[in-house]
Amino acid sequence: MVGGNAVQAYAPDDGEGRGRRPTSVGVMWTDQLGRVATRALQGLVIVAAATLLIFAGLQVTIVVIPVLLALIVSAAAWPIIRFLTSKKWPPALATITVLLAIIVFLGGALTMVVLLVRNQWSELSEQAVQGFNQAIEWVNATFPITIDQDQINEWLGQAQDFIFTSQFGNAAASGLTAGISGVTTFITSGVLFVVILFFFMKDGPLIWGFLTKPLKGANKRRARLMGSRAVEVMGGYVRGTVIVALVDAVFIGIGLAIVGVPLAFPLAVLVFILAFIPIVGATLAGILAALVALVTNGLVPAIVVVGIVVLVNQLEGNFLQPVVLGKSLKLHELVVLIALTVGTILGGIVGTLLAVPVAAVSWALIRAWYEPLEKLQEDEALPDDMRTRLPWRKNLDEDDAPAGASSGAKGSSIDV
Repeated sequence: MVGGNAVQAYAPDDGEGRGRRPTSVGVMWTDQLGRVATRALQGLVIVAAATLLIFAGLQVTIVVIPVLLALIVSAAAWPIIRFLTSKKWPPALATITVLLAIIVFLGGALTMVVLLVRNQWSELSEQAVQGFNQAIEWVNATFPITIDQDQINEWLGQAQDFIFTSQFGNAAASGLTAGISGVTTFITSGVLFVVILFFFMKDGPLIWGFLTKPLKGANKRRARLMGSRAVEVMGGYVRGTVIVALVDAVFIGIGLAIVGVPLAFPLAVLVFILAFIPIVGATLAGILAALVALVTNGLVPAIVVVGIVVLVNQLEGNFLQPVVLGKSLKLHELVVLIALTVGTILGGIVGTLLAVPVAAVSWALIRAWYEPLEKLQEDEALPDDMRTRLPWRKNLDEDDAPAGASSGAKGSSIDV
């Protein structure tokens, strides 16, 4: 560049007046092909950065998993904390109350499931395997095809090994299965999860406000909006999924009990757990329930069980999910399947459970990024009660107020 203008080099004249064509590097990057190349390079940089971030996360799963789980749970519990603080509860007391309720609920549910299902799990798995073998024998005898039982068993074994040997999956299995090495890691992750969850629930908006403090003006407002959207989507997804899973488990369990399937309660618990895996989970739960019914009750009850599962899933997908989850969480089935596949490859069991909420939050962040600026709130100040809880928080919003804003505007609140 000379004097602000690009220096151009010219090709020698070819003798027919076609010489002296500009060959400047600047022209090369400003034509159509140059713009495509620029976008391609930007995409490669983004992919490389994402790859490095994922690789770094896989090396410190003992920290990443508690942080992600704490984010999800705190987002789901935030409306309760906000309600309690609006009733003049001290923030610390509201947070401790909700945290204890979460620990009691999760601990009690896990204990009940372990105690009630442990003695019946071997019987459930044996009957499912028997039903699967009977289905294969029926297919081989009815249709002009032959299904190799040994090959299928080998595939199932490989799939099981893959899920439980992934880095995230191994960490989850070590924590959820007694007697497996890594109990210390699990306890450490559990304690870290509780501590992080406490501070996320108590000071979540303040933490986000502190992280966005270096930003100014529209960039800060957009960052605040993205944080608000992320919490809204993640919390809504978790609360909605719990409600959907509970409804599925109750109605399918009642249907299994009416049909007379002997393991109705363990199957209902399995339906509740698998409901946290969209699309795939409901299908797996229905297949297992039908296989158990086939062994214990015969073909006709198994068909009835399939009908019950299909009916409940259709009612859930067409009526319950749109009401509970809302349109903002609607992801295309292909996106869900891709997210589940990537999550399973990277994280095993835990990756499968976290894949869809992470994808939903990512989509919400993209939408917030492209939302017109005029729709953003002009004042993103923190509430007065939050600003005065720690000394460094009192100046969080002083450089964020719009020009001409009154001092009273700084009392407005944000929902992050």
